[in-house]
Amino acid sequence: MTPNDEQRYKNILGNTLQALKKYKKILFLTTSSRWKGEENSEKPKSTMLAYEIAKRLRSANIYIIEVPLLKIYPCEGNVSTKRGNTCGVIDAKKKDPLKNPSGHHRCWASINNKDDELWKISKELLQSDCVIFFGSVRWGQMNSIYQKLIERLTWIENRHTTLGEENIIKNIDAGIIIVSQNWNSKQVLDTQKKVLEFFGFNVADDLSWNWQYTKVDTDESKESYLNAANQFEKIFLEK
Repeated sequence: MTPNDEQRYKNILGNTLQALKKYKKILFLTTSSRWKGEENSEKPKSTMLAYEIAKRLRSANIYIIEVPLLKIYPCEGNVSTKRGNTCGVIDAKKKDPLKNPSGHHRCWASINNKDDELWKISKELLQSDCVIFFGSVRWGQMNSIYQKLIERLTWIENRHTTLGEENIIKNIDAGIIIVSQNWNSKQVLDTQKKVLEFFGFNVADDLSWNWQYTKVDTDESKESYLNAANQFEKIFLEK
């Protein structure tokens, strides 16, 4: 990575910081995982970036949820069953007003698993005017926790595309920030921006970008991973 690349990413981060200043309530959803059991355990790079952005903005309007710390069950796939599409129907509404104050949370997996915590995300999401998803690329796609979250939020998209109801996120701007080592992150970014558009978010370019350490997709050396960590800190983290 050249000095020009470093400055380009610093400029991209600066644009994101500037763009976020106009929002009243911002939700950051971090989805990459790291084991916390060892001494001095670290957060994933994408999660560190979320906290760094929040720190620099010094805003009380940013709420961060680390999705890997929640108990979220897999999607039940109710979109494509033999009995038809039952995702997001009124019968799947979560009844607890403390967990579903908007009344919009409709997900069968939330009904069928009493300890499911997706409501902690939907409650904040539907009260926000901006959301940014943070995650990593693993084996050429977004990490598995991000994918599980997106699948579990399908009821939001299904309500207006299939059930013909209102788009309940039409006033929420969204972005996705991706961190990766050596392969496919630009393609993943393009795909996930399209996914968020399908959902009904207003996808903002200033809030959507990827950082990939090297363009050499076969570079799996130990030195490369160490250098990537150092480079990431140098570009994005203030000492």
